[in-house]
Amino acid sequence: MTTPTSLSAPVAGASSPAASRRRFWIIVSVLAFVIAPFVVSNYWMYWICLIAINVVSATGLNILSGYTGLASLGQAAFMGVGAYSVALLEQHLGLPFYLNLLLAGLAAALVGLVVGIPSLRVKGLYLAIATIAASIILEFIFANWESVTHGVKGLNVPPAQLFGIVLDQPAKQYWVIVPVAVLMVAMAANLFRTKVGRAFIAIRDRDISAEVLGIPLLRYKLTSFALSSFYAGLAGGLWAYFFRVVTPESFPIVMSIFFLAAVIVGGMGSIAGGILGAVFMTLVPELLRLAFTLLTPWIPDAMSIIPAVRSIVFGVLIIGFLLFEPQGLIEVLPRLRRMLRRPASRS
Repeated sequence: MTTPTSLSAPVAGASSPAASRRRFWIIVSVLAFVIAPFVVSNYWMYWICLIAINVVSATGLNILSGYTGLASLGQAAFMGVGAYSVALLEQHLGLPFYLNLLLAGLAAALVGLVVGIPSLRVKGLYLAIATIAASIILEFIFANWESVTHGVKGLNVPPAQLFGIVLDQPAKQYWVIVPVAVLMVAMAANLFRTKVGRAFIAIRDRDISAEVLGIPLLRYKLTSFALSSFYAGLAGGLWAYFFRVVTPESFPIVMSIFFLAAVIVGGMGSIAGGILGAVFMTLVPELLRLAFTLLTPWIPDAMSIIPAVRSIVFGVLIIGFLLFEPQGLIEVLPRLRRMLRRPASRS
């Protein structure tokens, strides 16, 4: 006689369709990662590497703003700390690039701890203004501490080396930048399965209730700032190795707005949303450049107005998604998929 438990027990070795699909996409992703440098042109390798760097920084900002609910417009300045740290470490100590990246992230995390101190007393717009003030201070240091940063001349960064191979081209830098981005995204995804990640979410949803439940707000807010800044510093270090020159103009306030737009457009409080937002917002300037190139026969100075138009487009995207799709692209894509499936189901 068959017992109820035997009827409901899964067959050994069987896997759910979701798990099978997940394994399939993992295999496809690994194959694409290995094959890409051999079939993709240098032009697109450049964009892949730049997207991966922006994904790291956007993921860090998503930890702070999307999951902890703390506004920040200082991500670019923290990237600057990481970039200058890498440049100085390369010039004065000559450490391996992976140690330089780690130390750059730690340096940015320390700065983030200091900037995050006001987060216990202020939040929202006031905290955003505090991070803007920190960005202005850091930009002033980058531009005027000439004995260290060389002022507006900036610092040159020698290319990273891996197993004796000089990583001086996007196709070579790809093998470092993309794996680091994947690792940091995986760490962020796993963070929210831990006590620390759940505390971040509790603070975002109801900070007073979280404090009543025994969550020390200052400790976890500072931890969130430190983690976010670590990601930014690491991204800044990768940025320094990628472009191999660091100047005060490399990390303006508009770059912080860019990362905020990436998080909002992609979907705040979603790791996948941050990735989508970073990809989308990284490609927007290039799409604008291509569009304005087509307009040059009719508007000769069209290319000169791209920076202003880019800032306007970033602002319009932020406002548009906040008004019409607060959950970002991460919600738009499933909705489009459902809309495309409806006619098939009716037929």
